[in-house]
Amino acid sequence: MKTIWVLLDDRAGNVNQCLGVAEALGLSFIRKDITYNALAKLPNFLLGASLCGLSVESRCALNAPWPDLVIAAGRRTAPIARYIKRKSQGKSKLVQIMHPGSAGAADFDLICVPAHDLHGTLQENEMTIFGAPHRVTAEKLVQASSDWADRFVTLSSPRIGLIVGGATKNRGFSAEMARDLGRAVNNMAQEKGASVLVTTSRRTGAAASSLLSEITVPSFQYKWGDEGDNPYFGILACSDLLIVTGDSVSMCSECCGTGKPVYIYAPPGMISDKHMRMVNALIENQYALPFGEETPLAQTHTLNAAADIAARIKQL
Repeated sequence: MKTIWVLLDDRAGNVNQCLGVAEALGLSFIRKDITYNALAKLPNFLLGASLCGLSVESRCALNAPWPDLVIAAGRRTAPIARYIKRKSQGKSKLVQIMHPGSAGAADFDLICVPAHDLHGTLQENEMTIFGAPHRVTAEKLVQASSDWADRFVTLSSPRIGLIVGGATKNRGFSAEMARDLGRAVNNMAQEKGASVLVTTSRRTGAAASSLLSEITVPSFQYKWGDEGDNPYFGILACSDLLIVTGDSVSMCSECCGTGKPVYIYAPPGMISDKHMRMVNALIENQYALPFGEETPLAQTHTLNAAADIAARIKQL
């Protein structure tokens, strides 16, 4: 029996990507939840293959017997994964989602590089992925549909699912953008005789009220912080088409993982150049269309980077 460790840190996006790959393998795995100390901010070439950036509690949880496989994501987990491989005398194979940087890159057996990161020429231990690995599967969508169908039963089909992110480190999400999006989605719903299932996120901020006030058709509305179950998976499962803002690689990838028509809202000024490259890659490879484009997808492609990575892992 192969032993698999999944390193899970404090970034939800990293966690979901790692778990998506681990689940796609279809094998049992062990979660290793880790927390950092101040040294984790140092460059990886200074940290080397070490646990220097970890809290004492996390260090104590990483000990022999060493695993056959380590799955991790992001720059800060790279020194930890390399430490495990060194202590195992090379037994542990390392799979890293997103490029960890040049320091020690040769120690990794597989580095999964998002196409929008403009990494350059691939090395033998690297593969390109579109979007991000995610945990959306047909089985989970069936379960979510069962869980939420009764709560959406009064809302007519077709149903438009609206997944709203918001401000990022370098870009804002203004009330004007929110109103424009809400008004446009409402107009689409009126034309199609559709209802709307909408959820906002923490990053939507105060703009959420501006957006929701524009939706006057029959709708289910969940604003970040509302009481009750998070409807995110229910909306993915019960919508006939999805509209998602382009500020989140994870949200766009998860929507494109449903196999349903996906439209991405990414007006000028809303998202960074890096996110725009991600959006363009999804559109060019027929996983999505730009919001406002009336031409339907010639063929709906289902995005599943986790399965692609899992297939490569099985070749190791």
